[in-house]
Formats: sequence, structure tokens, C-alpha cells
Amino acid sequence: MSEATASAGALRRLSDAGVSVWLDDLSRERLTSGSLAALVEAGTVVGVTTNPSIFQAAIGSGAGYEEQLADLAVRGVTADEAVRMMTAADVRAAADVLRPVYEATGGRDGRVSIEVDPRLAHDTAATVAEARQLAWLVDRPNVMIKIPATAAGLPAITEVIGDGISVNVTLIFSLERYREVLDAYLTGLEQAHAAGLDLAAIHSVASFFVSRVDSEIDKRLTVLGTGEALALKGRAALANARLAYEAYEEAFAGARRPAPAGGSRANKQRPLWASTGVKDPAYKDTLYVEELVAPGTVNTMPEATLRATADHGVVRGDTVTGGYAQARADLAAVERLGISYDEVVRQLENEGVAKFEDAWQELLDAVTKSLDSKGADAE
Repeated sequence: MSEATASAGALRRLSDAGVSVWLDDLSRERLTSGSLAALVEAGTVVGVTTNPSIFQAAIGSGAGYEEQLADLAVRGVTADEAVRMMTAADVRAAADVLRPVYEATGGRDGRVSIEVDPRLAHDTAATVAEARQLAWLVDRPNVMIKIPATAAGLPAITEVIGDGISVNVTLIFSLERYREVLDAYLTGLEQAHAAGLDLAAIHSVASFFVSRVDSEIDKRLTVLGTGEALALKGRAALANARLAYEAYEEAFAGARRPAPAGGSRANKQRPLWASTGVKDPAYKDTLYVEELVAPGTVNTMPEATLRATADHGVVRGDTVTGGYAQARADLAAVERLGISYDEVVRQLENEGVAKFEDAWQELLDAVTKSLDSKGADAE
């Protein structure tokens, strides 16, 4: 089969291989133009993820939000409230677009994620309170609340799952932290079962970030500059993700702890490959799609990656489960060169939280300016 033939219907073949394709983007313009609806109707996209950076780009531009901003300004709301009203409105509308997918898949897909305020990433109680508030505000059964996988986020994940709220755990970089996320989810299911909740209604994904791992480790390999170091470029992120999938298999095969009571109705917490847009132009733009095909996973793609995959992606079946030994060897080789895996993933988690905090603050600043301007116009 030629590559051109292989690329036709690549997104459909991803679905056939057990990979749910979600879009990592949302804006008012995408909703009002029918762009999202078209992707969903074509069967191309079965879910949507958002984050503070996505909303900063969307709302910060002002496009499509003018009327709502004017109404909010007249009401005299704070920038924080305005941002939550606008983001919740977008997520609610996207959830309605995806509702048929949600119903057709029994809640597995058709999901739209909205993130807790990133400034709460190190405050467990505030994260739980915000998660409950967002679930109430969006008021759609197919919403997922995004909670970062910080140390403070772990008990929040357990408590929110225990409340019966579906969760997208975000900003996972390390294998150790991912195993803690799996335990937090399973403990949450146990609490939900003890509270008499239907486990079948609770879903979760664990967003394991990919490209940023290569960006940081490749930078360090380039500084070393040896042939051995340069040969390892572009391999650490895939190795890390593949070993995460191995941990997922172990967790839900009962290898690490038994399934929660009522487990026959419980859903597995699917791995979600995030940050799948290639940041190094030397790499194929579909690298983190083609090389992370495995059953029971989600790949959330920015639009450029989605279109590249549809245009020239080559899906050749499972590219994960047979690669565990090589993945371990690749990460061990990086360590032997003096690059600390633990240091890298800790740095990436800290940077990830900081980037989302910065994006959120930029959004608040832009909305504050807009509210002040429109409020003055209304006087």
C-alpha cells in the first residue's frame, strides 16, 4: 500500500485502532461558524479539550465575544467572573454539539474539558471547590473538569471523582506521578461506590504530555553534541509515553491493586496523549500521532496536527505495546549521558503550571481592559 493510499482516511483508521481523536482547541468563532459541528458530523472529532492558553488566545482576540463582554460590563462583574461566564458558555455550547457522540458511545467520548483556575494548582480544597462549581456552571453530563497532576491535585482528583464528577487529569509528565494519578482515580472510584454512586457514569482521562519532553531533553542532548547524544534526539518523549501505557495496562489488569468494589461497572481511566503538536520542524508533523497508536487511548490534537494527520498520516496499527523494552533502553541511555529524568519532568511540571498561570493572567488583564472600555462606553 502506498503512503498516499495509507494516508487517506487516517483519522478513521485511528478510530478503528482504538484511538479517540479529540480537538485541542475551542473558540466562539469555531462554534458560531459551524467549524466544530462539521468536524463532529464528519466523524473526525469525538471530543474537545481546552486549557488556559487556548482560551487566552480565543477570548484575548475579542472575536465573537463583544456582545457578551458588553453585557458583562453593564452588570459590573469582575474579570474573573467574566472569564468564567465566557469559557463556561463556550464549553456548554461545545458539549451540546458533541452530545450525540456522548450518547452513542455511552459517555466514553463526546466529552468537552474545562480547566480549574491554574492559580489553584497547589491548593487542594480550592481545586475541589472550583471543580464542583465548574461542573454546576457548565451543567452538561459530558463535561470533564481538568485538574492538574500536582501534589495538591492528587487528593483533589480523588475527592472530585468520589463526588461522581468526570475528570481530565492534566499536566502529567513523569511515570511516577502518572502512577499516583491512577491510584488517585481508583481511590476516587472506591469512594464513589461507597457513596452509592453509579460508577458507570464516571469517566476520566489522564493527559500525558508528549512533545515538551522531547523539547527539553533534545535541548540538553544538543548541548552534549556527541554522536550518541544526537542519536537519542526525538526518542525520549515516545519512550516516556509508551511506558505510561504499560503502567495503564498494569493498573487495570489488577497488577498493582484490585479493582474497586463494583468494578464491573467502572470505567478505565484512559491515557490521553496531549501536547502532540511537533515543536521541532525537523520531525514529521504527525510523529506523536503515528507513533502513539494503542487501543483505549485518546489523542487530542491542535488543528494543524489534525489536518496533517488527515492529509498524510500513516496509521499502521499498534505502535506502543511492542516497544516497552526499547523505551526503557532509550530513557536509560539518556540517564547515562548525565541527563536526569527526574529533574526534567519536575521542571516541566513546574513550567507547565507557570505557563497556564501566565496565560490566565494575560486573559484576565485583557478582559479587565475590555470591561473597563465597554463600561465607560455604556455610561
